[in-house]
Amino acid sequence: MASPDRFTVPTIAEVERIAALSDPIIRNLQITQCYHELSLAYAARSFPGANWCAFGTWASRQAGQTIRQDDLQHTLERLIRSKTLAAQAARHLADVAQRFGARLQRDEILRVVWELVDPAAILARMSAEVAKGNKKIFEEIAREFARFLSLEADGAPFSPATMETFCAALRAGDPPQGQDYLCSAFTHYAAELAASVGKERAELKLLANIEIGYHEQTRAQPEIAAALNATVIDSREFTDRLLAAAFPRGSLLVTGRKLLMGFTRRPTPLQRAIDVFLEAVRRELRQIITDKLMVLELPDGRLLRMGADLEEDFPPQLKELSNPELRALLVRIDPTPDSLRQTGATDWAVLEQRVHFIVDLFRALHETPELFQAPYTPQQVGALKQGLIPEGRL
Repeated sequence: MASPDRFTVPTIAEVERIAALSDPIIRNLQITQCYHELSLAYAARSFPGANWCAFGTWASRQAGQTIRQDDLQHTLERLIRSKTLAAQAARHLADVAQRFGARLQRDEILRVVWELVDPAAILARMSAEVAKGNKKIFEEIAREFARFLSLEADGAPFSPATMETFCAALRAGDPPQGQDYLCSAFTHYAAELAASVGKERAELKLLANIEIGYHEQTRAQPEIAAALNATVIDSREFTDRLLAAAFPRGSLLVTGRKLLMGFTRRPTPLQRAIDVFLEAVRRELRQIITDKLMVLELPDGRLLRMGADLEEDFPPQLKELSNPELRALLVRIDPTPDSLRQTGATDWAVLEQRVHFIVDLFRALHETPELFQAPYTPQQVGALKQGLIPEGRL
């Protein structure tokens, strides 16, 4: 692994400085780089095998694309292209609105409809939630990695007493509020550093990685769910604004009732067309957002689709597990222990599905040295550490 004199080991103060940055784009870039430096700092003291920060580096880099909305224009074009169900529903809505007496032409109604949906604002809400989760996890877990590494830097061995002191600063209890899993994870990292057998070390590191992964996914649940639910559009507000824009003025209350509810008090074709359109938009945007959130680009350019089963295999040292704590944890949180079957998460908003995928990801890619590659070039690192957005692909 890398020599510790080739990089700066992040301190608690550095982690806190980065977490306090107000610009979400700059903050994410510095978070990603800090994770990389923490991963190298731990790897320099450890044995081969990826630690949680090595995975965190690439997950944060992927989150950065969503935070920056790198492919916003492509996303908008994908939504409104002629063959999508949402675009078809929009044209049907425009046709029905004209039959009901809309004062606008068909193309004008379509323009108003998409303006009212405002997909750019929806993606902005998604970006904000991803940025919030990125910050939330970093300021907690990166801080504990920096604190853990500082203990050895001060010359104190990772004795039971040292780890008891370390854990005493953590909140008792399960996540999302408690930090018992972090206490257990860093205790297992300390045990890995003291272990002498390769398989024992690999299992202890995997156990620690999974414990942190379970903690962070539980902590990030509100932000992940909110990012995926950014597609929810207020039906009543949309309808009121469409009626005001597309139909002759009069008593909006009376006009609205006639347009939306017939004499039988059942929804008119216009109301049904509005409902069908909003549901189609919600579904299409949810799929787009899911595609953006459920992909992980690895350093070698491979794209892992988190909705599909992993195609990698477990490394030899981790094919059959011996550590009783690790085995017991997998029984609780992995529906298919010792197998990559059903790894793919069909709904990234479901905590149990995310955890299942991540557990197998940590195990399958445990011996992937490319995870320690730098996420940015030296020139980009120089720029981002000055608070600038670097040029080139990020």
